[in-house]
Parts: sequence; structure tokens; C-alpha cells
Amino acid sequence: MIQLLPLMLERVGLLVIVAFLLSRLKTFRQIIHNELGYKEKLILIGIFGTFGIISNYTGVQIDKGLIQSQAWQINVNYDGAIANTRILGVAIGGLLGGPVVGLGVGLIAGLHRLTLGGFTAVACAISTIFAGVCTGIIGKRFGLKNSLSAWKAVSIGIIMESIQMGIILLVAKPFSEALHLVELIAFPMIFINGFGMLMFIMIIQSILVEEEKTKALQTHKALYIAQQTLPYFRQGLNEHSCKKVAEIILETTKADAISITNEHEVLAHVGAGSDHHVPHHDMATQLTKRVLEEGRIITAQSRGDIQCYKKDCPLQAAIVLPLKAHQKIVGTLKLYFTNASRLTQVEQELAEGLSKLFSTQLELAEAEMQRKLLKDAEIKALQAQVHPHFLFNAINTISSLIRTDADQARKLLIKLSTFFRSNLQGARHMLISLEKELEHVEAYLSIEQARFPGKYKVHFEIEPYLKKVLIPPFTLQPLVENAIRHGFVHGKKGEVLIKVYKEKDKILIITEDNGKGISPELISYLGHTTVVSDKGTGTALWNIKTRIEEIYGKHASFQIMSKPEKGTKIWITLPMQYNKWSEEDVKGIFSG
Repeated sequence: MIQLLPLMLERVGLLVIVAFLLSRLKTFRQIIHNELGYKEKLILIGIFGTFGIISNYTGVQIDKGLIQSQAWQINVNYDGAIANTRILGVAIGGLLGGPVVGLGVGLIAGLHRLTLGGFTAVACAISTIFAGVCTGIIGKRFGLKNSLSAWKAVSIGIIMESIQMGIILLVAKPFSEALHLVELIAFPMIFINGFGMLMFIMIIQSILVEEEKTKALQTHKALYIAQQTLPYFRQGLNEHSCKKVAEIILETTKADAISITNEHEVLAHVGAGSDHHVPHHDMATQLTKRVLEEGRIITAQSRGDIQCYKKDCPLQAAIVLPLKAHQKIVGTLKLYFTNASRLTQVEQELAEGLSKLFSTQLELAEAEMQRKLLKDAEIKALQAQVHPHFLFNAINTISSLIRTDADQARKLLIKLSTFFRSNLQGARHMLISLEKELEHVEAYLSIEQARFPGKYKVHFEIEPYLKKVLIPPFTLQPLVENAIRHGFVHGKKGEVLIKVYKEKDKILIITEDNGKGISPELISYLGHTTVVSDKGTGTALWNIKTRIEEIYGKHASFQIMSKPEKGTKIWITLPMQYNKWSEEDVKGIFSG
């Protein structure tokens, strides 16, 4: 018995080494990790059936209580038997693959053992098939991937080996020889097969754990990247948003270059190859055009597959993924590598996950933009309505000037035309330049000052370069109108200051007057809701604040400060980053 232990340990060690090498194979790892079809079950039957055959051939022959041979077992003496690790492979196969695999492996290993001969051949064949069926049923019920722990699996292996000893006692003849054999081999085979079962199970479960960890890391990484890129993809596919997204992906993946396109041109390219993969140029590679046409992921493993027009392009491999919104291809995401070996399966799976997440983000961005545009349209419809008294008074003023000052009347008529044109422009655009908004303000002031000469004065403090920045229309004009209509009392010359300047990454728009101010109880409502008042409803302030929140979210702010008889000051803070857009960019979510 003691002599048999190290010999059996050698046999199980051989199988464990083979199992470890097998665990490194991608195909085997995929079979272990995924659900089993007929093909996978046949592969498992072949693998573990081979384990059973190897166990038979490498077993230790026992003849009348003596170890007869340690060589390769081809024929066993009639009075002999084999001490081996056959049950090990059969049990693992059954636990992994279920009844079909267990039966298949049991038949292969058992029938092969039957061909080798010996007085225990029939008993060993029966016990092997029985072990395959039993472990297969147990494997289907519990499974190594679910609640079946390593120690439970070891216990099952020990029980199967013990059952084999019992079948040998029942079937093998003569009984005295069978009993003597069991006394000799029972402990070594049960112990060694249990140990081998533990090693084998740990290898298989390490595959499962490794796969789960890899997937968890990939998921965490993909979600992290998606979280970082979401604020930019919410802006749609434009040069600014795509460049930021590309920089984030380049930092968090092993890619050497990242490129994002829309349907027609490159929007961003960062990393290797930036000298000829240039934004706002046509696609440099045929590979991208194929993805846009076919709508599927395409991988390139060589420079020739990428088909870049520049012969010395450093990019040697790539994975190009379509970006979709509502089943329509709106662009591509490309991960480039300067060495094809860096494009691993892990990177491919990560890229595929990012493509799906980004496509979802673009769909959500479009839905959010449509919601904003709808809300914007509602607010603009209110804002674009000209106060009937203003129109009536403007016409009266112009008609009275026609007889006394025709030139001035003509100028006011032009200003009134400018005022109406600004109203129409504001109703069609989500953002306009500050310069156009100032034209709207000046047109309004010209008409009001003609009606009330010397009643008030307006000062402008605006840095010239800021006149090109984009702001929501109907932002300044209603504030100035509010100050003139509600802020100034009779007998006091009013003054209004309009100040626009940049502070860090923000644009500050300030209107300040020296009027009668707003009562503290009214301040808490203005900008948050409309109010009931004989002199106004606060609709203008509510419109401005609501539109700013719809467009910029938490990146902008609207504040009112007022003291009775001291005047009112309103701050509007807008993010500078939005002004990297052009006026064309804000017309559609997928504009380039």
C-alpha cells in the first residue's frame, strides 16, 4: 500500500500537468466558460475520454498483491488488475458536461479498460460507466460553475472511487482475490484520486474566476470610459466633443491612436498618424469606408488591410466599429495600433463594448436634444411674441416723426425692422452670437429712446473678442426691457450697465440698473415661476433661466440681486467650452 502511493502520485501528477496545459488553450477556456452545445459536448467527451485512456495505459499493474510492472499497460494478466486514475477524468467530465458527456466519457474509458483484460476488467468497466452517469447527473443539477465547491467535487470523486471498490468486490471473481486487491489499492486510489480531483477542479475554477475577473475589469473599464465621455457625446458628433472623447480613450486603452468620424469626414484623430489623419479631411483609409457601408465591425491585422493612402503610415493594425443611432450608422470609432500584437482579444472585446455604449449615448443625446429643442421652441414662441403696446407705441412714434424729422423716422423704421428680424432669427436658432443679440438690444433702445429722450442711459462694457461667442437668443433684450419698463420711476434718470467678460472658463453677462429694485418677497419667485402682478408676470426672467438650464444644465447659472430703491443686478454665467461650437454646429445633433 505504501509503495503504491508515490507511483499513483506520479500518474495523477502527469494528468494535472496535461490539464494545466489544456487550460491555457483558448478553445478549452471558451468551452469551460460558455454554455455547451453538441459540438462542445463532443469535444469534452473526446478530451476526458482521452484522459481515461491515458489513465488506463499509465496504471500500475497489481498481480496477487505484488506490483508487477510500471511500464505502459497494454495487456493485463488474467489474475492481474490495474491501479489507476481513470475515475478522475470520468468524474470531471461528468461534472463539467452533464449526463451526455459523463456517459460518453464513461463508455470510452470503461470499454477501453475492458479491452486490457484482468479479473477486474468487467467490474472496472461497469464502475467507470456508472461513475460517468452519476457525476453527469450531479453536474447537471449543480454544475462546477454554480454552487458546487471544490471540496464537494472532491467528495464526489472519493465516493465514486469508493463505489468502484464496492463493485469490484461484488463482480470480480474469486472474491478472496478481489478482497485482497481492494485492501491493497483502496486507500491509495481513493486518496490520490481525491487529491487529483482537487487539483483538477482548482485549475478549472481558476479558469472561471480568471474569465469573470477579466470580464469584470473590462466592464469596469468600459463603464469608466463611458462615464468620462458621456458629457461630450451628449453634445453630439462634432469636432470638439470627438476630440475630447478620443483623448480619453487613448489614455485608458492600449491603442496607439484613436479616430472618430461621422458619415463623411474625420472629426478627430489623436495619437500616431496625426500628420495625415487630419480632422475635416476625407477618410484616409478604405477600411473606414467599408465599415460605414457594411455596418459591421472590421479588424485589420496589417498595414495592407488598413489600406491607408500614405505608404509610410505607422499604423499596423486596427479595429473599426460602427457608431449607430436608431439603427442608422452615424459614424465610426477606430482604435489603431502601431504593432499588430497589441491588438489582443481583450482590446477587441473592450472596443466592441465601447461601441455599443457610445451608440446608446448618441441615441440618448439625440433624444435629449429633441426634448430641449421642443422645450426651446415652446419658450421661443412665448419670447418671440412682441408686446402689443411696444409695437403700437413704436408705430405711433415713427408716424409722428415722419412730418417733423423724416430722416429720424426712416432710421427708426430700420431699427424696428432690425428688431423684428432679430425676433425671427432668435426663434430659429438655439444659440446666436453676442453681436447679434446686441443688435437686438440696440434696435429696441433706439425706439424707446426716441419715445423718451433723456429718460435713461445705457452703458456697454464688452470685450470686443467676446462678441463672437454664442449665447441663447432673447437673453439681454428682455433684461434691458424689464429695467426700462419696471425699474425706473418718474423724475429719476435711469442708467443701465451691460457688462460681458470672461473669467477662467466662464462667460459672465451682467445687467445692472439703478431703478427702484424688487421687493424681497418677490425675488424668491422671479426666475423660478411666473407671478401675478399688476406690472408684470416675470415671464421674461423665467424664460431666460429655463432656457439656460435646458441648454447648459448645471454648467450655467442665473442669479438676481436687488435692493429696494437701489436697483437690480442680474448675473448670467455660461460655460466657455460651448463657444467652441459654430452656429452651424447647434442646428443638429450630428452636425460635423
